[in-house]
Amino acid sequence: MVLTRNFRETVKARADRDPAFREALLVEAVELLLEGDVETGKAVLRNYINATIGFEELANEVGSPSKSLMRMFSAKGNPRADNLFSVIKHLQKMTGVHLAVGVGT
Repeated sequence: MVLTRNFRETVKARADRDPAFREALLVEAVELLLEGDVETGKAVLRNYINATIGFEELANEVGSPSKSLMRMFSAKGNPRADNLFSVIKHLQKMTGVHLAVGVGT
C-alpha cells in the first residue's frame, strides 16, 4: 500500500507534538517484528523514521547510506539483523525509550 503525502504529514505532525504517540509507534514496530509480522513492523518503523529523525540523519548516525536504509524498510526490503538492531538501538537512544523483551504468561 502506498501512503499519500497527506498521511505522512499527518503522522509527522502528530509525532512532533505528542511524545506518547512517538513512543507508541516505536513500541508497536518492534512488537510487530518480534511477533513475526516483519512486513507491517518495517512499515511502522519506516513511518516512525520519516516522522522523527528522517533517513538522512539516521544514515549519518548508523553509518549506512540513506538509500540502503530506505530499501531495508521498503516492502521488499530484507534487513540483516545487525542493521536492524543498529537502527533500533539508535532510535531508542534518540528517544529515550528503552525496550526490553519479557517472558509472557
